[in-house]
Amino acid sequence: MSNNEKTILVAVLSAITLSACTVRVADMTVGSTKNYNINAAKFVKGKRVTGEDTYPVILFPLGIPNVKTAMDRAIETDKCAVGLTDVVVTQLNHSFIVGSMGFRVEGDQIIDTTMPDCNRG
Repeated sequence: MSNNEKTILVAVLSAITLSACTVRVADMTVGSTKNYNINAAKFVKGKRVTGEDTYPVILFPLGIPNVKTAMDRAIETDKCAVGLTDVVVTQLNHSFIVGSMGFRVEGDQIIDTTMPDCNRG
C-alpha cells in the first residue's frame, strides 16, 4: 500500500470514527416521570442535573435507549426531587459502525419539601 493510499485510508477511517450527531429533541417548561400531588406539595428549585440512557453501537445498536430512563436518572440524583423544570431533551447519535447512541435529559430539579427528610428552604 502506497503512502497516498494509507493517507486516504486514515482520512476515511477518521471521518467515520469522528462522525457524530447531537439533535435537540424537545424543550419543556416542566417534565416528570414520577407520580406526585402537585396541589399538596411545597416545591423549591434544585440544582441543574443531567441523566442519560445510552447504548454502544457495534455495527448495530446493542440496546434501545429510552427518554424515560434518561429522565428518571436525572430526577433520581436527589431523593427529594419529583420532576425537572427548564428541561432539554437531546438525542445522541455518535456512531457509524461503532460508537454510541442514546438520549440526554437536562433540567433543574423540582424538590418536594413535604417528603420525609426533605425539609429545605
